[in-house]
Amino acid sequence: MILPQYNPSPAGAAEYQTAIVSLAARHAYAHSLPRYFLTAIMPVAPHTSTPMTDNAGAIFESSIPGYPLIGRGKVRDIYSIDDEHLLIVTTDRLSAFDVVMPDPVPGKGEVLTQISLFWFRMMEDIIENQLTSRSIDEFLEDPALLEQLRRRSLVVKRLKPLPIEAVVRGYLTGSGWKDYRESGSLCGIPLPPGLQQAERLPETLFTPASKAEAGEHDENITFEQVIDLVGDRLASRVRDVSIQIYEVAATHALQRGIIIADTKFEFGLDDEGRLYLIDEVLTPDSSRFWPVEEYEVGISPPSFDKQFVRDYLETLDWDKTAPGPELPADIIRKTAEKYQEALRRLTKA
Repeated sequence: MILPQYNPSPAGAAEYQTAIVSLAARHAYAHSLPRYFLTAIMPVAPHTSTPMTDNAGAIFESSIPGYPLIGRGKVRDIYSIDDEHLLIVTTDRLSAFDVVMPDPVPGKGEVLTQISLFWFRMMEDIIENQLTSRSIDEFLEDPALLEQLRRRSLVVKRLKPLPIEAVVRGYLTGSGWKDYRESGSLCGIPLPPGLQQAERLPETLFTPASKAEAGEHDENITFEQVIDLVGDRLASRVRDVSIQIYEVAATHALQRGIIIADTKFEFGLDDEGRLYLIDEVLTPDSSRFWPVEEYEVGISPPSFDKQFVRDYLETLDWDKTAPGPELPADIIRKTAEKYQEALRRLTKA
Protein backbone atom coordinates (compact mmCIF):
# COMPACT_ATOMS: atom_id res chain seq x y z
CA MET A 1 0.00 0.00 0.00
CA ILE A 2 1.39 3.44 -0.99
CA LEU A 3 0.02 6.41 0.91
CA PRO A 4 -0.94 9.68 -0.80
CA GLN A 5 1.61 12.47 -0.48
CA TYR A 6 0.87 14.47 2.65
CA ASN A 7 -0.98 17.70 1.88
CA PRO A 8 -1.44 20.16 4.78
CA SER A 9 -4.81 21.34 3.49
CA PRO A 10 -7.91 20.07 5.36
CA ALA A 11 -8.89 17.80 2.46
CA GLY A 12 -5.34 16.49 2.05
CA ALA A 13 -4.95 15.86 5.77
CA ALA A 14 -8.24 13.97 5.85
CA GLU A 15 -7.19 11.77 2.92
CA TYR A 16 -3.83 11.04 4.57
CA GLN A 17 -5.49 10.24 7.91
CA THR A 18 -7.91 7.81 6.25
CA ALA A 19 -5.03 6.03 4.54
CA ILE A 20 -3.06 5.77 7.81
CA VAL A 21 -6.06 4.31 9.63
CA SER A 22 -6.50 1.73 6.85
CA LEU A 23 -2.82 0.76 7.03
CA ALA A 24 -2.91 0.59 10.84
CA ALA A 25 -5.87 -1.78 10.65
CA ARG A 26 -3.92 -4.05 8.31
CA HIS A 27 -0.89 -3.96 10.60
CA ALA A 28 -2.73 -4.37 13.89
CA TYR A 29 -0.74 -5.50 16.93
CA ALA A 30 -1.94 -7.91 19.56
CA HIS A 31 -0.98 -6.36 22.88
CA SER A 32 -3.12 -3.73 24.56
CA LEU A 33 -1.48 -0.35 24.98
CA PRO A 34 -0.29 1.15 28.30
CA ARG A 35 -2.03 4.13 29.86
CA TYR A 36 0.25 6.72 28.22
CA PHE A 37 -0.61 5.75 24.65
CA LEU A 38 -2.18 8.48 22.52
CA THR A 39 -4.90 7.36 20.15
CA ALA A 40 -4.96 10.37 17.84
CA ILE A 41 -3.80 9.76 14.28
CA MET A 42 -1.30 12.49 13.39
CA PRO A 43 -0.16 13.15 9.81
CA VAL A 44 3.54 13.91 9.51
CA ALA A 45 4.57 17.17 7.90
CA PRO A 46 7.57 17.28 5.56
CA HIS A 47 11.05 17.62 7.09
CA THR A 48 12.06 21.29 7.37
CA SER A 49 15.12 21.39 9.65
CA THR A 50 18.41 22.76 8.36
CA PRO A 51 20.50 19.96 6.85
CA MET A 52 23.93 19.16 8.25
CA THR A 53 26.54 19.87 5.59
CA ASP A 54 29.77 18.66 7.21
CA ASN A 55 31.03 16.72 10.20
CA ALA A 56 32.34 19.69 12.15
CA GLY A 57 31.78 19.20 15.87
CA ALA A 58 31.17 15.47 15.53
CA ILE A 59 32.54 13.28 18.30
CA PHE A 60 34.32 10.11 17.23
CA GLU A 61 35.77 9.34 20.68
CA SER A 62 35.15 10.94 24.07
CA SER A 63 37.65 11.63 26.84
CA ILE A 64 36.57 12.41 30.40
CA PRO A 65 39.38 13.21 32.85
CA GLY A 66 39.04 11.62 36.27
CA TYR A 67 36.80 8.71 35.32
CA PRO A 68 38.16 5.34 34.17
CA LEU A 69 37.21 4.28 30.67
CA ILE A 70 35.83 0.75 30.91
CA GLY A 71 35.58 0.24 27.19
CA ARG A 72 34.54 1.52 23.79
CA GLY A 73 31.79 -0.26 21.92
CA LYS A 74 30.88 0.26 18.30
CA VAL A 75 29.16 3.52 19.21
CA ARG A 76 29.28 4.04 23.00
CA ASP A 77 32.11 4.91 25.40
CA ILE A 78 31.53 3.61 28.93
CA TYR A 79 33.08 5.13 32.06
CA SER A 80 33.04 4.02 35.68
CA ILE A 81 31.43 6.53 38.04
CA ASP A 82 31.28 4.42 41.21
CA ASP A 83 30.32 0.92 42.34
CA GLU A 84 26.67 1.49 41.40
CA HIS A 85 26.78 3.75 38.35
CA LEU A 86 28.22 3.95 34.85
CA LEU A 87 28.44 6.92 32.49
CA ILE A 88 27.54 6.08 28.89
CA VAL A 89 28.56 8.55 26.19
CA THR A 90 26.96 7.92 22.81
CA THR A 91 29.42 9.12 20.18
CA ASP A 92 28.81 9.91 16.51
CA ARG A 93 30.54 6.74 15.37
CA LEU A 94 28.68 4.70 12.76
CA SER A 95 28.98 0.95 12.35
CA ALA A 96 27.75 -1.14 9.45
CA PHE A 97 28.20 -4.87 8.96
CA ASP A 98 29.73 -4.82 12.47
CA VAL A 99 32.58 -2.56 11.31
CA VAL A 100 33.04 0.99 12.65
CA MET A 101 33.30 3.47 9.79
CA PRO A 102 36.15 6.02 9.92
CA ASP A 103 33.80 8.99 9.51
CA PRO A 104 31.42 10.13 12.28
CA VAL A 105 27.90 11.41 11.58
CA PRO A 106 27.39 14.82 13.26
CA GLY A 107 24.70 14.85 15.94
CA LYS A 108 24.03 11.11 15.65
CA GLY A 109 24.91 10.39 19.28
CA GLU A 110 22.54 13.06 20.53
CA VAL A 111 19.71 11.71 18.37
CA LEU A 112 20.26 8.14 19.60
CA THR A 113 20.29 9.28 23.23
CA GLN A 114 17.13 11.37 22.92
CA ILE A 115 15.23 8.61 21.10
CA SER A 116 16.30 6.04 23.68
CA LEU A 117 15.21 8.31 26.52
CA PHE A 118 11.82 8.69 24.86
CA TRP A 119 11.31 4.93 24.62
CA PHE A 120 12.77 4.12 28.05
CA ARG A 121 10.21 6.42 29.64
CA MET A 122 7.35 5.13 27.51
CA MET A 123 8.08 1.50 28.40
CA GLU A 124 8.38 2.01 32.17
CA ASP A 125 4.95 0.40 32.60
CA ILE A 126 6.31 -2.78 30.98
CA ILE A 127 9.81 -3.16 32.44
CA GLU A 128 12.31 -1.28 34.59
CA ASN A 129 15.25 0.31 32.80
CA GLN A 130 18.82 1.44 33.35
CA LEU A 131 18.02 5.12 33.94
CA THR A 132 18.80 6.86 37.22
CA SER A 133 18.05 10.27 38.68
CA ARG A 134 21.72 11.22 38.37
CA SER A 135 22.99 13.63 35.73
CA ILE A 136 26.34 14.18 34.07
CA ASP A 137 26.23 17.72 35.49
CA GLU A 138 27.04 16.22 38.90
CA PHE A 139 30.35 14.80 37.70
CA LEU A 140 31.88 17.24 35.21
CA GLU A 141 33.22 20.69 36.08
CA ASP A 142 34.47 21.74 32.65
CA PRO A 143 31.63 23.82 31.11
CA ALA A 144 32.83 23.26 27.55
CA LEU A 145 33.06 19.48 27.98
CA LEU A 146 29.72 19.39 29.76
CA GLU A 147 28.05 21.28 26.94
CA GLN A 148 29.59 18.89 24.43
CA LEU A 149 28.43 15.75 26.21
CA ARG A 150 25.20 16.64 28.03
CA ARG A 151 22.67 15.58 25.36
CA ARG A 152 24.56 12.42 24.46
CA SER A 153 25.31 11.06 27.94
CA LEU A 154 23.44 8.98 30.51
CA VAL A 155 24.34 8.06 34.08
CA VAL A 156 22.94 4.53 34.42
CA LYS A 157 22.73 1.67 36.87
CA ARG A 158 25.68 -0.71 36.88
CA LEU A 159 24.05 -3.97 35.75
CA LYS A 160 25.18 -7.35 34.41
CA PRO A 161 24.26 -7.57 30.70
CA LEU A 162 22.72 -10.78 29.41
CA PRO A 163 24.85 -12.50 26.74
CA ILE A 164 22.20 -12.20 24.01
CA GLU A 165 20.70 -9.72 21.57
CA ALA A 166 16.90 -9.84 21.81
CA VAL A 167 15.97 -9.45 18.15
CA VAL A 168 12.31 -8.92 17.26
CA ARG A 169 11.00 -9.00 13.68
CA GLY A 170 7.65 -7.76 12.44
CA TYR A 171 8.40 -7.74 8.70
CA LEU A 172 10.24 -9.98 6.26
CA THR A 173 13.36 -8.06 5.30
CA GLY A 174 17.14 -7.99 5.47
CA SER A 175 18.81 -11.27 6.41
CA GLY A 176 15.37 -12.65 7.28
CA TRP A 177 14.22 -12.24 3.67
CA LYS A 178 17.40 -13.93 2.43
CA ASP A 179 16.90 -16.78 4.91
CA TYR A 180 13.26 -17.23 3.85
CA ARG A 181 14.10 -17.36 0.14
CA GLU A 182 16.72 -20.03 0.77
CA SER A 183 14.91 -22.18 3.34
CA GLY A 184 11.28 -21.12 3.64
CA SER A 185 11.92 -20.23 7.28
CA LEU A 186 13.28 -17.33 9.31
CA CYS A 187 16.02 -18.18 11.80
CA GLY A 188 14.73 -21.74 11.89
CA ILE A 189 11.07 -20.73 12.33
CA PRO A 190 8.92 -22.11 9.45
CA LEU A 191 6.86 -19.51 7.57
CA PRO A 192 3.98 -19.89 5.08
CA PRO A 193 4.95 -20.08 1.40
CA GLY A 194 4.45 -17.13 -0.92
CA LEU A 195 5.48 -14.26 1.36
CA GLN A 196 7.04 -11.23 -0.32
CA GLN A 197 9.91 -8.96 0.61
CA ALA A 198 8.93 -6.38 3.26
CA GLU A 199 5.63 -8.13 3.94
CA ARG A 200 4.20 -8.09 7.46
CA LEU A 201 4.93 -11.41 9.13
CA PRO A 202 1.94 -13.52 10.25
CA GLU A 203 3.04 -12.85 13.83
CA THR A 204 5.84 -10.97 15.56
CA LEU A 205 8.89 -13.21 15.87
CA PHE A 206 11.60 -13.37 18.53
CA THR A 207 14.86 -14.35 16.78
CA PRO A 208 17.72 -13.93 19.30
CA ALA A 209 21.40 -13.59 18.47
CA SER A 210 24.64 -14.03 20.34
CA LYS A 211 26.57 -10.90 21.23
CA ALA A 212 29.70 -10.26 19.22
CA GLU A 213 32.83 -8.35 20.16
CA ALA A 214 33.67 -5.22 18.17
CA GLY A 215 34.61 -6.18 14.62
CA GLU A 216 32.92 -9.59 14.83
CA HIS A 217 29.48 -10.59 13.55
CA ASP A 218 26.45 -11.41 15.68
CA GLU A 219 25.16 -14.93 15.09
CA ASN A 220 21.54 -16.07 15.21
CA ILE A 221 20.80 -18.61 17.93
CA THR A 222 17.72 -20.64 18.78
CA PHE A 223 15.43 -20.03 21.72
CA GLU A 224 16.66 -23.32 23.15
CA GLN A 225 20.19 -21.91 23.11
CA VAL A 226 18.94 -18.84 24.97
CA ILE A 227 17.51 -21.17 27.61
CA ASP A 228 20.90 -22.85 27.88
CA LEU A 229 22.54 -19.45 28.41
CA VAL A 230 20.16 -17.81 30.89
CA GLY A 231 17.61 -20.42 32.01
CA ASP A 232 14.03 -21.18 30.98
CA ARG A 233 12.25 -18.60 33.14
CA LEU A 234 14.52 -15.67 32.22
CA ALA A 235 14.58 -16.63 28.54
CA SER A 236 10.76 -16.62 28.44
CA ARG A 237 10.61 -13.28 30.24
CA VAL A 238 13.08 -11.68 27.80
CA ARG A 239 11.16 -13.03 24.80
CA ASP A 240 7.74 -11.91 26.06
CA VAL A 241 8.90 -8.45 27.13
CA SER A 242 10.77 -7.92 23.87
CA ILE A 243 7.70 -8.72 21.78
CA GLN A 244 5.46 -6.53 23.95
CA ILE A 245 7.83 -3.55 23.73
CA TYR A 246 8.11 -3.94 19.99
CA GLU A 247 4.37 -4.12 19.44
CA VAL A 248 3.63 -1.08 21.61
CA ALA A 249 6.40 0.89 19.89
CA ALA A 250 5.34 -0.27 16.41
CA THR A 251 1.80 0.96 16.99
CA HIS A 252 3.03 4.33 18.27
CA ALA A 253 5.46 4.73 15.35
CA LEU A 254 2.90 3.70 12.73
CA GLN A 255 0.60 6.50 13.80
CA ARG A 256 3.50 8.91 13.29
CA GLY A 257 4.42 7.75 9.84
CA ILE A 258 7.08 5.13 10.62
CA ILE A 259 6.97 1.35 10.27
CA ILE A 260 9.38 -0.42 12.63
CA ALA A 261 10.32 -3.46 10.59
CA ASP A 262 12.57 -5.03 13.20
CA THR A 263 14.71 -4.11 16.18
CA LYS A 264 16.94 -5.52 18.89
CA PHE A 265 17.03 -5.01 22.65
CA GLU A 266 19.54 -5.65 25.38
CA PHE A 267 18.77 -6.58 28.97
CA GLY A 268 20.70 -6.70 32.22
CA LEU A 269 20.31 -8.02 35.76
CA ASP A 270 20.94 -6.39 39.13
CA ASP A 271 22.44 -8.21 42.11
CA GLU A 272 18.98 -9.51 43.08
CA GLY A 273 18.26 -10.95 39.65
CA ARG A 274 15.75 -8.29 38.52
CA LEU A 275 15.56 -7.76 34.78
CA TYR A 276 16.19 -4.30 33.26
CA LEU A 277 16.05 -2.84 29.76
CA ILE A 278 19.51 -1.40 28.99
CA ASP A 279 21.77 0.07 26.30
CA GLU A 280 19.70 1.74 23.54
CA VAL A 281 16.05 1.28 22.63
CA LEU A 282 14.38 1.44 19.21
CA THR A 283 16.86 3.81 17.60
CA PRO A 284 17.84 4.07 13.93
CA ASP A 285 20.99 2.15 14.88
CA SER A 286 19.17 -0.80 16.44
CA SER A 287 16.06 -0.86 14.22
CA ARG A 288 14.80 -0.65 10.66
CA PHE A 289 12.52 2.39 10.26
CA TRP A 290 10.51 2.73 7.05
CA PRO A 291 8.49 5.83 6.07
CA VAL A 292 4.83 4.78 5.84
CA GLU A 293 4.20 6.94 2.79
CA GLU A 294 6.82 5.02 0.76
CA TYR A 295 6.08 1.50 2.04
CA GLU A 296 5.29 -1.11 -0.57
CA VAL A 297 5.39 -4.90 -0.40
CA GLY A 298 7.81 -6.54 -2.81
CA ILE A 299 10.67 -4.05 -2.56
CA SER A 300 13.23 -2.98 0.03
CA PRO A 301 11.64 0.25 1.29
CA PRO A 302 13.63 3.45 1.85
CA SER A 303 14.49 3.96 5.50
CA PHE A 304 15.27 6.38 8.33
CA ASP A 305 18.10 4.22 9.62
CA LYS A 306 21.61 3.13 8.71
CA GLN A 307 20.28 0.76 6.03
CA PHE A 308 20.89 3.80 3.81
CA VAL A 309 24.61 3.48 4.56
CA ARG A 310 24.55 -0.31 4.16
CA ASP A 311 22.98 0.10 0.71
CA TYR A 312 25.77 2.50 -0.28
CA LEU A 313 28.47 0.16 1.03
CA GLU A 314 26.98 -2.71 -0.96
CA THR A 315 27.91 -0.79 -4.14
CA LEU A 316 31.61 -0.77 -3.19
CA ASP A 317 34.32 -3.34 -3.67
CA TRP A 318 34.68 -3.89 0.09
CA ASP A 319 34.81 -7.23 1.90
CA LYS A 320 32.91 -6.01 4.98
CA THR A 321 35.93 -6.32 7.26
CA ALA A 322 37.87 -3.60 9.07
CA PRO A 323 38.95 -1.02 8.22
CA GLY A 324 35.78 0.43 6.81
CA PRO A 325 35.84 2.72 3.76
CA GLU A 326 35.61 6.49 4.05
CA LEU A 327 32.10 7.83 3.54
CA PRO A 328 31.37 10.63 1.06
CA ALA A 329 30.15 13.92 2.54
CA ASP A 330 26.79 13.48 0.82
CA ILE A 331 26.21 10.08 2.44
CA ILE A 332 27.13 11.50 5.88
CA ARG A 333 24.80 14.49 5.40
CA LYS A 334 21.84 12.39 4.24
CA THR A 335 22.36 9.90 7.08
CA ALA A 336 22.30 12.72 9.63
CA GLU A 337 19.10 14.08 8.10
CA LYS A 338 17.41 10.67 8.22
CA TYR A 339 18.26 10.24 11.91
CA GLN A 340 16.97 13.72 12.73
CA GLU A 341 13.74 13.02 10.86
CA ALA A 342 13.21 9.80 12.82
CA LEU A 343 13.61 11.71 16.09
CA ARG A 344 11.21 14.42 14.97
CA ARG A 345 8.49 12.00 13.87
CA LEU A 346 8.69 9.64 16.83
CA THR A 347 8.79 12.24 19.60
CA LYS A 348 6.48 14.90 18.20
CA ALA A 349 3.56 15.42 20.58
